[in-house]
Amino acid sequence: MTSILRYGAANDRRRLFQPFGYGFELALTVGLFVTCALALTAHAADKPKFQYESGDIHVSLPSADEPRVATFGPISLKAAAKYLEDGAVCWVRENSCVNCHTTGPYMTERTAWTRQFGKPSDEVLADFVKSVPVEIKPVKESDKNGHRFYPGTFSSVWRALSLAEWDRHLRGKTSEPTERALRDMFARQSSSGAFVSHGEVEIPHITTDFELTLQAARAITAAPGWLAGLKDESLRTGVAKMKDWLRTSVPKNDFDRILKLQLGLYLPELVSQKERDAAMALLSSKQHADGGWCVRDMSALDDWHFEISDTVRKLILNLPDAANPQSDAYMTSLAIVLMRQSNVPVADPRIQRGLAWLKREQRASGRWWMHSLYRGNYHYITYIATAEALKALDLCGELAAVSAN
Repeated sequence: MTSILRYGAANDRRRLFQPFGYGFELALTVGLFVTCALALTAHAADKPKFQYESGDIHVSLPSADEPRVATFGPISLKAAAKYLEDGAVCWVRENSCVNCHTTGPYMTERTAWTRQFGKPSDEVLADFVKSVPVEIKPVKESDKNGHRFYPGTFSSVWRALSLAEWDRHLRGKTSEPTERALRDMFARQSSSGAFVSHGEVEIPHITTDFELTLQAARAITAAPGWLAGLKDESLRTGVAKMKDWLRTSVPKNDFDRILKLQLGLYLPELVSQKERDAAMALLSSKQHADGGWCVRDMSALDDWHFEISDTVRKLILNLPDAANPQSDAYMTSLAIVLMRQSNVPVADPRIQRGLAWLKREQRASGRWWMHSLYRGNYHYITYIATAEALKALDLCGELAAVSAN
């Protein structure tokens, strides 16, 4: 638009339009302004008004400009929990699909905090239960650009994990829908033993096959008594293949390497002490001077996934801090979680510096801001980061002062 108006602004414009008269020039100029205004309006319409919206619930779009919370403590932590609640409820009412960026993190993490924030949403649970296939059938393997996978794998893994965590924290036993969900998950297991991520990359949660297979390992260990009581031979074979793959797979990037710490929590027999020590040293080396960590430090851009679209590549390479990625809420929270799950004391300076970063960075709405590394519109990674931040704080005893009453 600018080049067109500049071209018609001076003497060249008068010479160009002189044969047609002033009226033509005026009409064309007005037409250009109207066209450009409509284009700008259309572009603005593409930008969502809210991150989540349903009925009388309106959750504003996350923004780097949102002010930090004035005082970190029980009130701000309850605001974070309300943000998680509103987002998950809106999602099931307006979209009703299992996903890794909202309802998945809600079910996998929020279920642990009933004492602090009250019982999690039965409405979200019902949506997950409804999504489990009534009859578990064989799934046909697909191929995309030479990359073989089973459709719906990541949704199936997140559904099984979510229901397993609900059972773990609220039922104390594995429910029939969770058993079906786990069988559906193994119906999508690749011949290698892995659960293969496919489609567009979303950093994190739909990235490497190791990360997705790790979530499957969490699911089978979270479901109360499921693994110990497993008698189905085909499922036992699937579990053995998954363990073999997790034990022997070559890490795709540093993200996979540090996740060995979490695998050591779920299935300790799969990770040697040497691997644990190496992963902890690597994680420690990634901490920034401000106390935080950054997810973009964990992999070269093209090593996150089997394919990175031009859209994602351009978005990441054009971020203001692309040349020197700054600390972010998700990776800082995950680093603290990994350390606490590895029995690093809360008093450890690495954890204390990370906690100080998190407390400084909570926003007035209660959430922790983070720029999406996928589309840059709804910034759903802010939701993931908020769930992970509360988990990190919980593992450090910071939620002890919060009560649902």
